[in-house]
Amino acid sequence: MEYHLARVAMDRLSAVKLYLRVVELGSFSKAAAELGIGQPAVTKQVARMEQQLGARLLHRSTHGVTATEIGALYYEKCRTIAHHVEEADSVAALLQSQVRGAMRVSTSVAFGRRVLGPLLMQFMRANPDLQIDLGVDDRYVDLIEQGVDVAVRMGRLADSTLGARHLAMNPWVLVASPAFLRERAAPVRPQDLAARDCLIYSTVQGDARWHFTGAGGQAESVAVKGPLRSNSLSLLLEAAVEGMGIAALPRYVAQEALVQGTVLPLLGAWSLPAQEVHAVFPSPRMLPLKVSGFVEWLQAQFEGEWWTRVSRP
Repeated sequence: MEYHLARVAMDRLSAVKLYLRVVELGSFSKAAAELGIGQPAVTKQVARMEQQLGARLLHRSTHGVTATEIGALYYEKCRTIAHHVEEADSVAALLQSQVRGAMRVSTSVAFGRRVLGPLLMQFMRANPDLQIDLGVDDRYVDLIEQGVDVAVRMGRLADSTLGARHLAMNPWVLVASPAFLRERAAPVRPQDLAARDCLIYSTVQGDARWHFTGAGGQAESVAVKGPLRSNSLSLLLEAAVEGMGIAALPRYVAQEALVQGTVLPLLGAWSLPAQEVHAVFPSPRMLPLKVSGFVEWLQAQFEGEWWTRVSRP
């Protein structure tokens, strides 16, 4: 229904523009040539307009066409309509060509607090005419339904009609506090984790089964258990710092604690699966400059070991 109404509106607007050119050129044939359509189509369209209005708009003669009294008044109204449409098109084009206006951004809670939030503030300082609405949620967000302009997502993207740009890889690290390691021997290989208290993130990394890849490419997985399970990465980091167990965390979450020495990295010869980081937007085509400019800027921020530049939340 909405598509039909939009189609009718576009057809009426095309008819208005056609009528304007017929009056201004004083000729069906000249208007047809300018618009790249056949003269019979122009004549038929004007006749249809006259039938819909129930009034004659044009005087036809061998010398051309001229507007009737009603046709001249109708012409003035049509010219006003066409002018307003051109103004609206100009505004849309202007907004598409400038980093300004409102932009709604979405990402996960921990990534928003520790990484994207600070980056957004930098981008806003460089683009003072931009207003940001940042939403953080670990649940899936429908970009179109929620009116999101761009989202930063972790993990492999499902096939969809969304547009996307690869930003970086998100490495994970295994950590524990020095106090925890003084009381219990540090694990030497992944299978040792089965006998250690582990702090389990309930969203990714296989939940209570952790997967590792060795330096030689060999794969191992181990079922883990422990005193705490949570969907909050920040809470798991705090628990690890307090000596409650071993945690598998994104490097950007653990980075500051690693630098300060409140947690130490474990199993350095083994790696946890890294996640892809993407900027995702509702459509792959006709991106507003505020979105394309932001995504290009983000790509530059995620070069190299980006997690070492994470701001403190």
